[in-house]
Amino acid sequence: MTEIQSLARGLMILNHMAESDSSLGVTELASLLEVDKSTASRLIKTLMAYDYVQPDPGSRRYVLGKKVVQLSWQVLNRLPLRDFVHPTLMRLMQQTGECSHVAVYSQKQVLVIEDVDSPAPLRVVSGAGRLIPMHCTALGKCLLAFAHIPLPPDLPMKTARTIIERANLQTELDRVRQQGFAVDDEENDIGVRCIAAPILDPSGEAAATVGISGPTVRVTRERIPALAALVVEAGKELSARLQETQASA
Repeated sequence: MTEIQSLARGLMILNHMAESDSSLGVTELASLLEVDKSTASRLIKTLMAYDYVQPDPGSRRYVLGKKVVQLSWQVLNRLPLRDFVHPTLMRLMQQTGECSHVAVYSQKQVLVIEDVDSPAPLRVVSGAGRLIPMHCTALGKCLLAFAHIPLPPDLPMKTARTIIERANLQTELDRVRQQGFAVDDEENDIGVRCIAAPILDPSGEAAATVGISGPTVRVTRERIPALAALVVEAGKELSARLQETQASA
């Protein structure tokens, strides 16, 4: 097969950006591709024209663009995972009274692919397709703990309770692995607590994560163990279903 060199280089740029813990500049990309800076610059400008790459605000560097997220979402809509999670999420919402959701890793963030709203008047705003941070959400911490995903390069403070020190986050992830679930204790939004558990693939790695979110007046610290047991059970159920689906594929 004859390779189209410019296309191959463009795809290599996307791969490097996806694998990098930080944004990349023209000089770095030129070195990685073994081309001159003018060639790397033209490739980046072409990818930017189609929204596959976008500037990193406040710098002369670049990150993956919104088109990559859109394509990821379109692919995820076709994944078997979305075909069977809804009944489990519905039951989890009914058991806990809180919004339930399933999410996956996408573009160094957490992409929520399915949601079931709580009927309670006071509830957490939901919506499939939204991107949320890794380091300060239960869904994100669960993925970091149970999948081979690098820590985000930056840990911005979202609330006074956000973990912003990398060593402290590593300690938190060790705790998540030991107890089998993650908790967001008002770390992303004040007044909101979330609990998440992994959905494991046949290799034992988290392919996704399932969780609930609710106001702290209902998701109290005293209720966390009981609620976490229900979330963990949902994670085990979805793990078994995912593994069966992949085994028969």
